[in-house]
Amino acid sequence: MPLSFTAIDFETANGSPASPCAVGLVRVVDGEIHESLSMLFQPPFPHNWFHDGNIRVHGIRPEDVVDAPNWEEVLPELLLFTEGLTLIAHNASFDMGVLKAAADAVSFDLPNLNYACSLQMARKTYNLESYRLNAVAYAVGHEEFNHHDALADADACARIVLHMAGRHDADSLDELLGATKGRLNQLFV
Repeated sequence: MPLSFTAIDFETANGSPASPCAVGLVRVVDGEIHESLSMLFQPPFPHNWFHDGNIRVHGIRPEDVVDAPNWEEVLPELLLFTEGLTLIAHNASFDMGVLKAAADAVSFDLPNLNYACSLQMARKTYNLESYRLNAVAYAVGHEEFNHHDALADADACARIVLHMAGRHDADSLDELLGATKGRLNQLFV
């Protein structure tokens, strides 16, 4: 398996994992950032309300998505963009939980998806005080990005994974997972 994957990051409208309102995706093919996709959309009903705390974090307001496509329209495009590659997220349990809960909210049957967590790999690669996305991104030299913008966060995740691969001399995702004692997980539906 070459070093090919899709980095993914969701932002949610409220505390429900079934309330995504933005997604950022960055496709890496053979160790190079190949393409990116950013989408704003309406969260699935009845999770389509916005909490002030979430708005403060990511800045997305209800009026920003009022004319946007709904989650059901975006989800097939999101899956098509990944091209079946392993998904990688920083704190993957959150992002995979969002994907699964939001798909369940609209009775969408997800395919079985492989995923890995850049946060877990970073803990085995770097000696840092914090392993939050912005702290790890800063440590690898990706210092200026708009944290909590879904595309910027997915891009930072991709760059962190590429940096870890270089540090471990890993030419494939399997090699990187082996070097960091990471796991390839499956999202079953």
